[in-house]
Amino acid sequence: MSFSKQYAIELEGSHWSVPQDFDATFNWNYDPERTAMMGLYQKGKEMQWDAKTRIDWSQDLDEDNPEQLPEEMLPISGMDAYEKMSRKEKANVRKHFQAWQISQFMQGEQGALICTAKIVTQVPDMDSKFYASTQVIDEARHVEAYKMLLEKFQLAYPMTKPLQDLIEQTLLDSRWDMTYLGMQVVIEGLALAAFAQIRDNAQNPLAASVNAYVMQDESRHVAFGRLALRDYYPQLTEKERDEREEFLLEASYLMRDRFDAVEVWRNLGLDPVKCGEHMYNSGFMGKFRNSLFQRIVPIVKDVGLWGPRIRKGYEEMGVIDYANQNVEAMQREDESIALEFDARRRHIESIAARAGGATATAAAE
Repeated sequence: MSFSKQYAIELEGSHWSVPQDFDATFNWNYDPERTAMMGLYQKGKEMQWDAKTRIDWSQDLDEDNPEQLPEEMLPISGMDAYEKMSRKEKANVRKHFQAWQISQFMQGEQGALICTAKIVTQVPDMDSKFYASTQVIDEARHVEAYKMLLEKFQLAYPMTKPLQDLIEQTLLDSRWDMTYLGMQVVIEGLALAAFAQIRDNAQNPLAASVNAYVMQDESRHVAFGRLALRDYYPQLTEKERDEREEFLLEASYLMRDRFDAVEVWRNLGLDPVKCGEHMYNSGFMGKFRNSLFQRIVPIVKDVGLWGPRIRKGYEEMGVIDYANQNVEAMQREDESIALEFDARRRHIESIAARAGGATATAAAE
């Protein structure tokens, strides 16, 4: 099936063009400026992988619950209209919501691909250009991996308007640091938290492994943005930092509310308003929305955008307590979990190989 035919709702054109206005910056000084950044670049080179071979695509998704997620992770679980459905109807809702979520991951990864290519072109320092070049191939691989996962669903959804608005705002700004702030800090930071929900809760090994491997890369990408901005923001005036804090708050509210999935509910003939009310009043979604900021808040504090405006905003959102989270420890955990998935697959393949050898020997005898 052609991928374009998998979309559950009609696309508004097959392309989206965002006009650009920024300088392409060359740098003739090839001496590395930051040891940490060059270390990240080296790691980015060493940890490249192939989505087609690292992931076992022969695995299938579950018929009733593709990613085999807990029922409470479906945001309208418990809603009267949903509970009255037949088993088959509930399975269809799960499939559409999970496909919608993975679709946002895939569409967001294409946004990251384009933003990172812009960073390579625009950022003034050479070590950032070096690292960002490794991220470009990372993001292309992530688009590929999520596209292959959606092909298992045989269902996809377009990019949501809030995500599109934030990516557009990030791309339209001519200042290189705003691309970092919008993509490397906000979008990538939120994505990591959303990926972790599936990685840590999905009982389907295919869905869990795709997110584990993507997270292994994404945690480096967030570290990249953190290193670059931590060096740059102390040089700005208070007025310039205030402007960036205002952008951060607007982006945080926008992205916090992008998980309403109105496209899904409307497409399935459900009342989007009632679904939204149930979602926002459910305890699980409240915790989920707050957990989205566990990587963003400590990074914002670390890069020096920690004035009264941003602190007040995060207090009102109920996420200020994440400020002291250890981002580096979370990054190490993301890497170790991905390696555990690798070890698990090698173990399964080893058992299968031994069993195959034993069968062949028995047949020969």
